[in-house]
Amino acid sequence: MNEIQRLLHSLGIGANYRGYKYLVLAISLCLEDEDQLLRISKTLYPKIARTYHVSTSCVERNIRTAINVCWEHGNRELLLHISMYPLEIKPTNSEFLDIVTSYLKCRSTFS
Repeated sequence: MNEIQRLLHSLGIGANYRGYKYLVLAISLCLEDEDQLLRISKTLYPKIARTYHVSTSCVERNIRTAINVCWEHGNRELLLHISMYPLEIKPTNSEFLDIVTSYLKCRSTFS
């Protein structure tokens, strides 16, 4: 999990955002089972919501806010680098999770 936290901090998403802890859990769940990326609204958000005793809309909104922080004020260049494809606009929650999960999976297979 430390690698997830390091990457989020490098992207400019600090632990002071509620979406940070939701992203850490979401990314770790996606690394365990990539099919989570196909069921973000149906299974991933509800799992996170149950863990933190919040609503699924709260999880979705706070993750979106954290991604917006990265895009607007964080290390957009790093995000563009790890995305492996051009990003013209801020990625959606599912795109962001896919980008970060793919990057971390790729790094772990070559480490």
